[in-house]
Amino acid sequence: MIIFLSGAPSVPTLSEALNFYSEKGFWVFHPRYRGTWESAGSFLEKSPEQDALDIISQLPEGFIELETGKKHKINFKELYLFGSSFGGPAAILASRNKKVTKVILFSPVTDWQAESEAEPMPRVLEYMKNAYGQAYRIADKNWKKLESGNFYNPVKHIKEIDGRKILAFHAENDLSVDVASVKHFCFQIKSELVLLKSGGHFSSSFFSAPSFYKKIQKFLRK
Repeated sequence: MIIFLSGAPSVPTLSEALNFYSEKGFWVFHPRYRGTWESAGSFLEKSPEQDALDIISQLPEGFIELETGKKHKINFKELYLFGSSFGGPAAILASRNKKVTKVILFSPVTDWQAESEAEPMPRVLEYMKNAYGQAYRIADKNWKKLESGNFYNPVKHIKEIDGRKILAFHAENDLSVDVASVKHFCFQIKSELVLLKSGGHFSSSFFSAPSFYKKIQKFLRK
């Protein structure tokens, strides 16, 4: 089973990756974070890894397919989290759950207090409100929690994270997520990091890119 944890703000379209892995025999899920898009609540009121953990705990109880009314129950043996950019911390922090087998990351944020050349925090909040409106329902106090560095921040939980579960991809010319902070984080947790000279900021669309899939497949089979 795979849970995709996308970047934010973004439009929640990931059909290519969902179809790609579904055709390979995976159950695949792409949730909306609380307080965004179709999901009720206030964005960042709770730490987003809780969204993934709630899905993990609920799936064995079953869920109803809205289109057909059919009920499904999933008894999964292996659970993978794929996180990109903003979704990276959700995948990293949720990996502390023993049910999580492996984690794949693309351009993950590992420290919210590391400077971003292209996307400084105040600018991201302004853009989110102006461009997405009620698609992201967020209170300023919740955004300040993120800016504080004490909330939803992997670097604060280094000793709790098993780096052997994690494979990360990052580009040296990523202007959105500071590459030095990612390198330092992966070194500290002893995770595998594939560092590319170019490529910019990798989004969720790279989950199914052929140039990365062979490496992902090999890591998941280890």
